Amino acid sequence: MWLLTASLLIQFWKRHPDAKGPLLAFIKEIEAARYESPAEVKAKHRSADFVKDKVIFNVGGNKYRLIVRFKYARPSAVPPLNGIAFVLFVGTHEEYDKLDVAAL
Repeated sequence: MWLLTASLLIQFWKRHPDAKGPLLAFIKEIEAARYESPAEVKAKHRSADFVKDKVIFNVGGNKYRLIVRFKYARPSAVPPLNGIAFVLFVGTHEEYDKLDVAAL
């Protein structure tokens, strides 16, 4: 997958240095993945939650939350299209609790 807006993750771990390791691991995993459907995301990330077209990930032992919107890979396209992951939000659990995820 192509991970867009990774700069949000970098800005976040500069403010929360303990988030750097888990977020780097997330980046590496997403960039190596090729999800074609929400079911594939859920199979790999059992604790992920879905709100409309957004996926909520627990990061750093559930200390942080990450919201991502995927444009899934399309192998049947000519040429085949890799998927794209857009980071919409990264924050503390407390910051996440104040969000209306459906409105993002």
